[in-house]
Amino acid sequence: MPRHRYTVGEAAALEVEITDAAMSVQQGKHQLLRGELGEAGLSAHAMDGSGGRALAQALAAAAAAVFEADIDRAELLLGPGTRPEILDTALAYGLIAATGAPLIRRRQLLQVPLLWHQDPRPVPHPRLPCRLPDGRIHPERPPLAQGVVYDRFDPLLGMRMSFRRVSADRDLPLFHAWMNELRVAYFWELAQDEASLHAYLRRLEEDAHAWPLIGCFDGDPAGYFEIYWAKEDRLGPHYDAHDYDRGWHGLIGARQHLGLAKTAAWLRGLTHFLFLDDTRTEKVVGEPRVDNAKLLRYADALAYDKVKEFDFPHKRSALMHCWRDPFFDRVMR
Repeated sequence: MPRHRYTVGEAAALEVEITDAAMSVQQGKHQLLRGELGEAGLSAHAMDGSGGRALAQALAAAAAAVFEADIDRAELLLGPGTRPEILDTALAYGLIAATGAPLIRRRQLLQVPLLWHQDPRPVPHPRLPCRLPDGRIHPERPPLAQGVVYDRFDPLLGMRMSFRRVSADRDLPLFHAWMNELRVAYFWELAQDEASLHAYLRRLEEDAHAWPLIGCFDGDPAGYFEIYWAKEDRLGPHYDAHDYDRGWHGLIGARQHLGLAKTAAWLRGLTHFLFLDDTRTEKVVGEPRVDNAKLLRYADALAYDKVKEFDFPHKRSALMHCWRDPFFDRVMR
C-alpha cells in the first residue's frame, strides 16, 4: 500500500504507512507513532518520547491517512489501547472533543491547521482595532508567511494542491505571460508590460490586507490567486462585511491545468486554506464578473451561494458567499 505523505513546514515530511492492521508514522528516520487499526478503532502509541505539536501532527497524519484510504469514512475512534498522553495531546490540539469518547471526526480534523496550513503561527492574531479612512473599524492583520502557505493531497483529484507566496522578481515572467493571454486579459484587464506588472506585484507585497499566491498541482505552477480580507477591500462597502470574512480572485494560467476536475480542486483548496488561516473566519466571499459562467457553474457544488449582483466602476459582479459549516459538511473529503 502506498505511503501517505504530509508536508509540515521546513521539517521532514510525515509519512504514514498502513499495512494490514498496523500503522506507522515516521518523520525522516524517526518513528513518531505506531498503532493497531481494527474494529475498535486506532490504538496509538507514541515513540521516541514524542510529545506536543510533533505528536499532534503525527496523530493528525495517521487519521488523515485513514480518511484518505476510505473517502466515505466520517470518524476514527482512538481505541482502548491508546496511551493517556496521546489522548491529552489530541484534546489539547482540537483533534477530539473529549477523552471519554475520543473520536477524531473528518469534519473536525479538516478544520485543524496542523497538516495543511504551513504558517507557523500557533494561535490566531489578537483582535486589535484599526480604523479605515471612512470610519469603519477592522482588526489588525498580521503578514502572511513567506513561501508555501498551504499543501494538501486532494484525494478527489489524486494530486497535491499547494499555494505559495508570489515573489515579484522571481515570478514576473510567469505572471506577465499569464496576464497577457486573451482569455485571462478579458477578466483581469492586466494585459500590461513587465515593468507595469512588476510594479503591480510590488504594491501587493506592501498591502496589509491582500496577498498574491501561485497555485501548484504536484509542484507545477498552474495559476495566480489573490486573497484578501474583505472588510478592507473594495468589496467591503457593498455588503455587511464581518471582521474575518476572506475573499479571493483566481485564474489558471497554465493550459495543461485547465478542466473541470482541477478547477474544482483549486477552489476547494483555496477555500480550505482561507478557513484554516483564521478559525474566526465564518465566511469566504467572492465577486466574479456576472458573465464568468465557467467559474459560476461550480458554485453550488462547492457551497458558494449567489447573494446578489452589483456594480463596480469596471464590471458588474456577482456577490458569492461560502459559509464554513456547509463547506466542511458538503465539500471537503
